[in-house]
Amino acid sequence: MTVKVRFAPSPTGRLHVGNVRTALVNWLFCRKVKGTFLLRMDDTDLERSTEEFATAIEQDLTWLGLNWDEFARQSDRFDRYDAAANALKEGGRLYPCYETEQELQLKRKIQLSSGKPPVYDRAALSLTADEIAAFESDGRKPHWRFKLDTPARIEWDDLVRGPQSFDLASLSDPILIREDGSYLYTLPSVVDDIDFGITHIMRGEDHAANSAVQVQLFEALGGKSPELAHFSLLTGAKGEGLSKRLGSASIESFREEEGLEAMAITSLLARIGTSDPVEPFGDLAPLVDGFDFSKYGKAPAKFDVEELKLINAKILHEKSYGDVAKRLEAMGLDVDEDFWLTVRPNISKLADVAEWWQLVQGPVTPMIEDSEFIANALEALPAGELTADSWQEWTGAVKAATGAKGRALFMPLRQALTGMNHGPELAPLLPLMGRERVVARLRGEKA
Repeated sequence: MTVKVRFAPSPTGRLHVGNVRTALVNWLFCRKVKGTFLLRMDDTDLERSTEEFATAIEQDLTWLGLNWDEFARQSDRFDRYDAAANALKEGGRLYPCYETEQELQLKRKIQLSSGKPPVYDRAALSLTADEIAAFESDGRKPHWRFKLDTPARIEWDDLVRGPQSFDLASLSDPILIREDGSYLYTLPSVVDDIDFGITHIMRGEDHAANSAVQVQLFEALGGKSPELAHFSLLTGAKGEGLSKRLGSASIESFREEEGLEAMAITSLLARIGTSDPVEPFGDLAPLVDGFDFSKYGKAPAKFDVEELKLINAKILHEKSYGDVAKRLEAMGLDVDEDFWLTVRPNISKLADVAEWWQLVQGPVTPMIEDSEFIANALEALPAGELTADSWQEWTGAVKAATGAKGRALFMPLRQALTGMNHGPELAPLLPLMGRERVVARLRGEKA
C-alpha cells in the first residue's frame, strides 16, 4: 500500500506548537515509509480564512523543513461537498433540524438534570410537512445532521492507543451543515480524504470521538476509513494545561521574536511524548529514521519552553562558521570564523552574536575598581600585535607584578576589557579586539 497523509490547517491564524506537532508526526511517518504528504488548506470558513494566513502557514512549514508533495484548497472543491451532501440527503442520512441554539441548550439542561447523557433526541425526524412549513414561514433555516446508524459500536486498532471502541448511542448525530449553508469541518474533510486517497490520519486524542463518527461517514459516502492514530495532547512542563499564551504561541513568534532555530522546535516536538530522549539534532534525517508509532505513549507530552531554549543553544554550539555565515552577514555582522568559534559557546540564540560583536568592536565602558592593578596590567601588556598566545604571556607577567592569581587576577582584567563579569574566553578575544582598543580600555577610556 502506498501511504498518503495530510496536514490540514485552517488559514484563520498562525501555526502554533500544537499544529506543528501534528504536521511533524505526519511528515516524519510519511518520509519514513516514502509516502506522499498533502498540504490541504481547510479554508471553507470564507469569512475568517485569509490568503495572508495561508501564505504564512506555507512559510512556517518551509522554515521548519516540512516540505509537501501535493497541495489543495477546500475552497476550490465546494461542488464536491455539495454533491456529497445531496447524496446523503437522498439516502436519508442527512436530515434538516430547526431547533435554535437556545432550544438545544434547554434540551441538554433537562437531560443532564434527569441524569441522562445530553444526546440529541432526533425530534426533527418526526416533524410533519406542516410543522416544517411553519418554521420556514417564520424565517427559520435548518441545520443538517448526519444520522448515525445506531445501535452500533465503532472499533479500530489505533496505531498509538491500541484497540478503541465507541458506542454511537452515546453520541449526538453531528451537525454537518450550518443554518447559513456553510459546512463544518467533518463533511469536507471526509470527502477530501476519500478523493485524495488518504491512507492514515494522525491527530490529537481529543479527536477520537470525532473519528468514531467519521468512520460511519466514510462508509455512507462509499469510502473506507483510513488507519487512525491519536496522540496524547501537549501540556506544560509540570503537566499543567498549556497557558493561553504558550498554547497559542505561534511558530512565527519563536522564529522572529525569540530567534530560535527551526531544528530546536522540531527536535523537541518530535521526541516529547515518546520513549526516546529529547536531543538536539542538526537536521531531520535521524528523526525520520527513528520514527516509530510504538514509541509514543498515552501520557501527556510535556512542552517546556526552557527545554526548547537549551536545545536551541546546543544546536548552535555545534554549528560551523559555514552554517551561519550568510545569516550573520544578513544581520549586518562582518564576523570571521575566528570570532564565531570564540563566541559560539556563549550564545543561546544566534542574535546573541551581536552582543559579543559589540563587545569586541566597542564602544565598551570599562569597569575599573583597582586602578593600581590595572596600571600594572597595562605596563605588563606584551609589545606589538596581540596574538592567541598573548593572553597567557600577559597574565603571567601581571601575576608576577601584582601577586594576584585566580579570580583576583582574571576578573579585573575581564571587567576592564569588556565592562562585564562574564563572557567568552579572553585569550582568543584579545587579538580580535586589537592592541589599540585593549590599551584604551585599560586606560579607562570608552572604546
